[in-house]
Amino acid sequence: MKKEKLSEIGIPSKIEELKKLFPEYFDKEGKFLIEKFKEDIQNQTDISKETYSLEWLGKSYAKVLANEPVRTLLRENKEWNAKNNNSQNVLIKGDNLEVLKHLVNAYERDVKMIYIDPPYNTGNDGFVYEDDIKFTPDELSKLAGIDIEKAKRILDFVNSKSNSHSAWLTFMYPRLYIARRLLKDDGVIFVSIDDNEVAQLRLLMDEIFGEENFLYQLTIVNNLNGNDNSSGMMETHEYCLIYAKNKDNFEFGVLPIDDEKELEKWQIDKKGYYKEGGSLKATGVNAPREKRPNLFFPIYINKESLDFSLEKKDGYDYELLPITDGKEMSWYWSKEKFLRDKDEVIVKKTRDGFSLYKKQRPSLGDLPSKRGKTTFYSPKYSMANSNAYIKKLFNEKVFDYSKPIELIKDFVRLGNVGDEYVLDFFAGSGTTGDAVMQLNAEDGGDRKFILVQLPEPIDPKKSKTAYDFVKNELKIENPTIFDITKERLIRAAKKIKEENKDKEWIDKIDLGFKEFETIPMPEENLKDIEELEDVDLFREITDKNALLTTWKVFDGIKLHKDLKEIDFNGYKGYYLENKLYLVDGGFRLDNLAAILERIDKDSEFLPSKIVINGYVFDSKTQREIYESINNYNKKDLDKIELIVRY
Repeated sequence: MKKEKLSEIGIPSKIEELKKLFPEYFDKEGKFLIEKFKEDIQNQTDISKETYSLEWLGKSYAKVLANEPVRTLLRENKEWNAKNNNSQNVLIKGDNLEVLKHLVNAYERDVKMIYIDPPYNTGNDGFVYEDDIKFTPDELSKLAGIDIEKAKRILDFVNSKSNSHSAWLTFMYPRLYIARRLLKDDGVIFVSIDDNEVAQLRLLMDEIFGEENFLYQLTIVNNLNGNDNSSGMMETHEYCLIYAKNKDNFEFGVLPIDDEKELEKWQIDKKGYYKEGGSLKATGVNAPREKRPNLFFPIYINKESLDFSLEKKDGYDYELLPITDGKEMSWYWSKEKFLRDKDEVIVKKTRDGFSLYKKQRPSLGDLPSKRGKTTFYSPKYSMANSNAYIKKLFNEKVFDYSKPIELIKDFVRLGNVGDEYVLDFFAGSGTTGDAVMQLNAEDGGDRKFILVQLPEPIDPKKSKTAYDFVKNELKIENPTIFDITKERLIRAAKKIKEENKDKEWIDKIDLGFKEFETIPMPEENLKDIEELEDVDLFREITDKNALLTTWKVFDGIKLHKDLKEIDFNGYKGYYLENKLYLVDGGFRLDNLAAILERIDKDSEFLPSKIVINGYVFDSKTQREIYESINNYNKKDLDKIELIVRY
């Protein structure tokens, strides 16, 4: 019988990752055999002695935060979610660091793309570093492996509500560290930023994602007229850093063509759109005839029809050889491929005769497409465009700095997201969720979003329009940014459905979302297990909704999935994906008998793990359950693990 506390279990460490990948480097006690590891690695690769890393006051503290267990529970909005029962989209209210820790077990290596627009630390955006976790110098010293004096300096710094570079890095490090774990092996992250922190962010992401996984630094022209900051220059742009989880696995998507001049380059044949691609005459060091003699042969051209043949015949009397500057070269294609892909060849008349080119086909559905460029310059990416969209959606300007939706749509396209998750844990007005729904409506896709937004209070003086809108129109007593995020998604979904009602797939598109929030973990959860055994405090104060939601995600079940309620002779259990949860008091042995009987008779009920609430199951009942399951496990059946969870 295993006992565990959520408040003592952090996210999987790097050592645990190594155990999964290389179990042979750990002894039976779980200790890492570093010398054996070094010896084997040394034989296979050169180990660099050169090291480089970003250092700042607070880095040790940031690493501790990244591995600290959660201090909250997750609760679902049951009333709202019942109306969106089939949706796989998720909106979560809470501190994004806490939420990311909750998501790890259920979504690790499952998110295709992350987009975030974090605070830029401009000095005017309200960013100051502060958190709710309080360590003593002695606790931090032990957790971070630093001396007491350094621990004191760090705690003085983190408690000072600073907005320095160090404070910003301390804030960002644990969030990016955990976010990386959520990305699929072919996943990618886009991070918007401006001049204030772009240099620091680049170094930080080099450290977390690996310098070798840096892809591009984009320049986004978002203010065509320029922003006058009285510094002597008009600011017109910001940046976006792109990193892959693993550069070798990631492949960029393409963008649709919306420019008439670019569309003029495309033609249509019986297969669809195409334009002139690369020459079929080889170039480079392997192009000469002597390197590829089988790829040197004549092709015969019909001058009238601009067609070709591999044999000389009537009408095909122009002989074309792969010759460049008088030197015999070769074709890229073999004779067999020329015959097989005859429809993919363009015969073009030139000043000196004729040339052969490959037809370039679009890779974005059936429409012409283009590759992205490192400078994003278009009116559709401007803040003016974004402001106009928000005003039209809400009938007033309720958000000052939302990202242009066309920009985020293009990021998602470049992220090559299929029927996969897009995560934004600085959701703001909800542009990312809106963009995902719009793209799905355009192409019938099944992309899913996970948005996280802090319920940050709206200042009634600085943001009067937003405050009045939430308070008066939404009838919410204490307006927060989260309220605008949620309302944006609701209004966007309605708008998308109306504008795409003629599309055959619109009724199948996921235009809903399920809502969750973090709530403080009860004090009893933070005590040692020994202090809590044989007590019955939790029955009165625990939100069962929050307990079950937190447990299922901790055990790897995705948030949008609902546990199935099952009756065991008058006692309700909750089951999904081979996990059975017993959270209520009043459990009797005949209830256990009903559980075991159902396992024997119901082929769809096969729990491999039974989790019981240690706060309401006394020691005697725990032992009785354990002994019964232990006896059951002695049969030649799949084993059941019993966990007492606090």
